[in-house]
Amino acid sequence: MVDKIRWGIMSTGYIAGVFAEGLSFLPDAELIAVGSRSAPSANHFADRHGVSHRHSSYEALIHDPDVDVVYIGTPHPFHKEHILLSLSAGKPVLCEKPLNINAVETATVIEAARKKNLFLMEAMWSRFLPALVKVRNLLAESVIGEVQILNTDFGFQADPDPAGRLYNPALAGGALLDIGIYPVSLASMIFGPPARITSMAHIGETGVDEQAGIILGYKNGALAVSYVTIRAGSPTEATLIGIKGRIHLHAQVGLFRPYKLMLSLEGQEDRVIDVPYEGNGYQYEAAEVMRCLRAGKLESDIMPLEESLSIMKTLDDIRDQWGLKYPMEQARL
Repeated sequence: MVDKIRWGIMSTGYIAGVFAEGLSFLPDAELIAVGSRSAPSANHFADRHGVSHRHSSYEALIHDPDVDVVYIGTPHPFHKEHILLSLSAGKPVLCEKPLNINAVETATVIEAARKKNLFLMEAMWSRFLPALVKVRNLLAESVIGEVQILNTDFGFQADPDPAGRLYNPALAGGALLDIGIYPVSLASMIFGPPARITSMAHIGETGVDEQAGIILGYKNGALAVSYVTIRAGSPTEATLIGIKGRIHLHAQVGLFRPYKLMLSLEGQEDRVIDVPYEGNGYQYEAAEVMRCLRAGKLESDIMPLEESLSIMKTLDDIRDQWGLKYPMEQARL
């Protein structure tokens, strides 16, 4: 029997709860500890998810000797601080996307992880779902030929509360880092880093990007075209157009929570491929972390650190075109 890997969760917010639920579907994982900024919050989360070690500070969590790896689910302006804190205590880290707010911070945490010889990965959870594993396999087999166009969207109507996370520039709010990272990361997975970037955003009254259109161009002529918005709901789907056919990730589930896809090939009937996932799907990224830890790897081949840095540089370049800088940013690459 494989020894269980024991997880600690830093944060008691929504996404931390979702990740905790995902861990419950892994028999070789144990959620042993939670850390919060207050004892009542830690106790409430621990009671809800059956966690035995309850810590009223993040420092206490990362120094818990029974914790093998830390999942960081705090808001992204705090990721750099919390990643460095965890690494300083010798803990491997899975950190919620985006890994940081800009490429300078990302380069800093990558350097720290490598100096410490500790595992670090960005928690781009959808990349590990069976549907995107299937997409990668289809592309590797050249089933639709070389991809020419990737067309994506992601939108929902958020509460326009200026103090809320999404509309607050002091929390690096806006559509780009919250949901725009999904189409940018998918484009990176398919094409690699872009050679050209064209974008336009609407910056709202609170100073955050409320919606945007983005075109990424590649050296081979391929294009990734997307729009993102926190002002209205959108189909939230993705279509990969190759020289021999198309892969379509269906509306409402395609880009964010894919569990089926349609394969359209020239001269053949369209074929729907069901690729279901167990639980809430967040266990797949955790399983990848545990696979890497058991193999002695310091990063994932599926979500490597240099790609996280490249994606962050792309997001920086997009914001540069808008003239959008977050109040807490000190420097940019």
